[in-house]
Amino acid sequence: MSKAIFLTGTGTDIGKTFIAGLIVKKLAEAGKNPAYYKAAMSGNDRRSDESLIPGDALFVRQMSGISQPLDEMCPYVYENAWSPHLASRVEGNPVDLAVVREGFAKVAENYDYITMEGSGGILCPLCFDEHKIQLEDVIREFNLSSILIADAGLGTINSVVLTFEYMKAHNLPLKGIIFNHYHPGNIMEEDNIFMCEHMTGLPVLAKVQDNATELETDADVLSALYNEVKIR
Repeated sequence: MSKAIFLTGTGTDIGKTFIAGLIVKKLAEAGKNPAYYKAAMSGNDRRSDESLIPGDALFVRQMSGISQPLDEMCPYVYENAWSPHLASRVEGNPVDLAVVREGFAKVAENYDYITMEGSGGILCPLCFDEHKIQLEDVIREFNLSSILIADAGLGTINSVVLTFEYMKAHNLPLKGIIFNHYHPGNIMEEDNIFMCEHMTGLPVLAKVQDNATELETDADVLSALYNEVKIR
């Protein structure tokens, strides 16, 4: 049975895709048959034939070395670098949870560990028309636990604790925190990490430096964080 984890962040451009690539790479190198999935991604370039390139999916595939087809990785791809609910309102093709479920189920048939990345922070809306879909609806749809990706720098204590408190209040399980843009020995960042761990009670799973090529966390430790997939 396939297992999965959800990556959420304290905000946009926090480095979720970079961390996803490192995680998938680590699992692939350990022979754990990993895959990547994202319900909706915005801010994508076009090919010469005007089709959209799923940039985050391409990045993860190139970094990790997996051979998963790009068209399996994300059912909704938008050009404008906006929240998916707005990008789809302007470009068309709004997110349908049934389509997300179908795509995820196909991936789950062929891979053992699925790393599912969210869009923006935990409160990012995916669709806001006659249908209202939030990221947390996707998390609940597949009974996923999450890893919180955060910047190690200034302001992260507030962002981490607010995200933690929201997810706790809404019964969205968090397995731990990965800090990105980490500089070893930086007194402020070391204190930020200590305070976030103290104020949330969550374990720090990794501290990732800029341009890292490997995740130091052991592959077996990572894979143990994944929950068995439940598809309705």
